[in-house]
Amino acid sequence: MVLSCQNICKTFVEKPILNHISFHLNENDRLAIIGYNGAGKSTLLKILVGELSADEGEISMKKDASLGYLAQHQDHSFHRTIFDELLSVKQEIIELDHQMRVYEQEMEHLSGEALEQKMNQYTNATHRFEQLNGFAYKSEITGILKGLGFTEEDFKKQINTLSGGQMTRVALGKLLLKNPDILLLDEPTNHLDVESIRWLENYLSHYNGAVIIVSHDRYFLDKIVNKVMEIEFGKAMLFTGNYTQFIGKRDQIKAIRQKEYENQQQEIKHQQEVIKKLKQFNREKSIRRAESREKALSKIEVLEKPMEYNADMRLSIEPEIISGNDVLTLKNIEKSFGSRPLFHHISCHIFRGERVALIGPNGTGKTTLLKIICKKIRKNSGTIQLGTGVSIGYYDQAQDNLDDSKTIFDEISDTYPDLTNTKIRNTLAAFLFYGEDVFRPISSLSGGEKGRVSLAKLMLSHANFLILDEPTNHLDIHSKEILESAMNLYTGTIFYVSHDRYFINKTATRILEISKNGLTSYAGNYQDYLSQKEKEMITAAEEKAAEIPTESKLNWQQQKEEQAKQRKRENRLKKIEDTITGLEERQQEVENQMALPEIATDVGKLVELSNEQASITASLEELYEEWESLC
Repeated sequence: MVLSCQNICKTFVEKPILNHISFHLNENDRLAIIGYNGAGKSTLLKILVGELSADEGEISMKKDASLGYLAQHQDHSFHRTIFDELLSVKQEIIELDHQMRVYEQEMEHLSGEALEQKMNQYTNATHRFEQLNGFAYKSEITGILKGLGFTEEDFKKQINTLSGGQMTRVALGKLLLKNPDILLLDEPTNHLDVESIRWLENYLSHYNGAVIIVSHDRYFLDKIVNKVMEIEFGKAMLFTGNYTQFIGKRDQIKAIRQKEYENQQQEIKHQQEVIKKLKQFNREKSIRRAESREKALSKIEVLEKPMEYNADMRLSIEPEIISGNDVLTLKNIEKSFGSRPLFHHISCHIFRGERVALIGPNGTGKTTLLKIICKKIRKNSGTIQLGTGVSIGYYDQAQDNLDDSKTIFDEISDTYPDLTNTKIRNTLAAFLFYGEDVFRPISSLSGGEKGRVSLAKLMLSHANFLILDEPTNHLDIHSKEILESAMNLYTGTIFYVSHDRYFINKTATRILEISKNGLTSYAGNYQDYLSQKEKEMITAAEEKAAEIPTESKLNWQQQKEEQAKQRKRENRLKKIEDTITGLEERQQEVENQMALPEIATDVGKLVELSNEQASITASLEELYEEWESLC
């Protein structure tokens, strides 16, 4: 065990955030901490690293265990390049390398005992250098930076010129290079594209240490973790398994607890009614019985009513007008910024009722394409055609559709004056605005909060073609599930960009993959996309094999033919074995029937069964011979 937490409690302004949280972490465990926004996940991480103190509880770590922490927000003002920032982690290696060069120069001028002593120092330094992977540390830095989506051109960029997302990626790279015994990662997949997230999945899967991850990326958690802890109303529920397995177990336990509560409440109500009735009889014996039942009822340990976070919250979106079948047609769209081409030959058709996810690495122009369609950015060439009756609703993370002088509630009610207060509050609650939060001014909101308000406005619009740029950013898992449900029930058309593979898997009916050369269409959700990509790779490998020299090609073809013959033989063997089994079972049934008294006296039936038995025996003989020849 590398980490143990017992009864951790934390209260902010009389509001309990963490209530007796306990768990332990073994070496190589990967623990996910999940829960709605504000549940206390980041607070728990800050307590673990000592940034906050717990009100109660104990934390113990394995002796000499090192701990590394990636916070959600980074604050760097260093005048270093990206590469040099990661290089700073390897300071011991750099100093050792310098010292080894000094030793080499000194040994040239020494002899005897002094030389031997210096050689010992050199040997010790070399050994430590090798232990720290000194001969490959620059390659290690390069590999991590490229894995996190940086190009070699980016390596020379100054840290203080980077965006917040880029700084987070640099901080993650530094943390991975440090290789601590326990990694604490708060939303590590934010600001990563799908390829970088896949790389991080692979890296963490093979990480030689324990990992605690706070994340709303369900697909990522499914790939990485072997334990999941959900914090809800200050309490924790811990299970072994990945995210999907956790959800199944959690829902099962919640259903059992709800049933136990309902059964107990029903029994309490029944007993109270019996007691009331007994007292109404107003006889000595009935009153004694009533008092006995009251005494027994008072000793019952009453179960708390299970609480669920916004259990009844649903979000409904519906277009006002049904569009034509052809919703969007793009033909040869091209876009460049100055002399730098972004993409060309972008062509596609989107039809009514489709939910199309646009995916691709960062920098391929996904957001730009959405803005071109919505006429926010000019294209260089090509044509865009919207279908009959198409009305666009656009979600842009820039949030230029909000009035800073209004409150959140007024922003919605002024846009949709016919909505009831309840409808407005329920919609805002689905996007994490509760109680008095709805009266906060727009000007006081963070970028993420403004994004959620914009998304709430869009969901209430009657547009029949929704264009969404990263709609799940800043949403917790519960809110994502509400949005998924709303999108899947929506009868209009949706075209969206997302890096959330679980979200894509739940909502997409088709996927468009963008590259500099155009769009490639894949039917189905994200899992279907992966299957089709795998088939493409196999086909490409086979085509490559077909281009090898003649002799090798012949060998390959012969090998494929042999494999085909082997599969055919195995299939035939399986079919024969199944047929033999069926015939043997029927043969036993015939024998059993012939032994029955009522059949033994029926000559006609006996002859019929006897003929069938002879036919079965003949067939079995042929099948046995064929089976032996194939074995």
